[in-house]
Amino acid sequence: MTLGIKVTLLNMIKNKTSGRNPDTEKRPAHEQVYHTLREQILFGEMVPGQPVTIQGLTDSLGVGMTPVREAIRRLISDGALVFQGNRRVSVPILSRNDIEQLIFARIAIESELSRRATLRMTEDEIDALEATDRTLDKAIDAGDVNGYLRQNYAFHAGLYAQADAPVLSDLAERLWLRFGPSLRVVCGRFGTQNLPDRHKDIITCLRNKEAEGVAEAMAKDVEQGMELMADVLTRTS
Repeated sequence: MTLGIKVTLLNMIKNKTSGRNPDTEKRPAHEQVYHTLREQILFGEMVPGQPVTIQGLTDSLGVGMTPVREAIRRLISDGALVFQGNRRVSVPILSRNDIEQLIFARIAIESELSRRATLRMTEDEIDALEATDRTLDKAIDAGDVNGYLRQNYAFHAGLYAQADAPVLSDLAERLWLRFGPSLRVVCGRFGTQNLPDRHKDIITCLRNKEAEGVAEAMAKDVEQGMELMADVLTRTS
């Protein structure tokens, strides 16, 4: 990977997780609305069960009905929103069965992305991933839920971006959209201090070029985090 591509990739991840997008003004209105709503769902700014209406989004975003309608259609296709009949659309509420399926899919896809990334990453790229994890630790120590969600996503996205597996990466993104709102609820109720984190194990295995070790650590990171989500949501539902 050339230096220019590395810089571009890191800037894309930074802008995506910080809420900044320098290309926003160049996008058509429906693209702007889609990416705005997508980020709100990904980081739990829209809560499970929250109704989503064309008129409400038109008013809150200050855009026309056509781009909002198109964005909602795409987000339903992504699984980030659900259509409930009677023209009602809302943010999904995850059941235990939903979470069990998400665990299975995430372990399969994200472990493979991690395995592939291990064989491609340079020391500089691992250093950048470790720096993201240090920022994540600061958010955890500060009880900064928003910072935790964004930096945790940045860690995973930064790793998967190195896998050169766009089909798998797209599937992973769609899964994250499905559980993002519920993860925000869990963080809000449970806090950030005791959330499962296998990132240090992942980084150690990356430096040792132990692809199976990275995949195993990722599988544990996913399973423990999602099981905690299931337990918290079950107790508080």
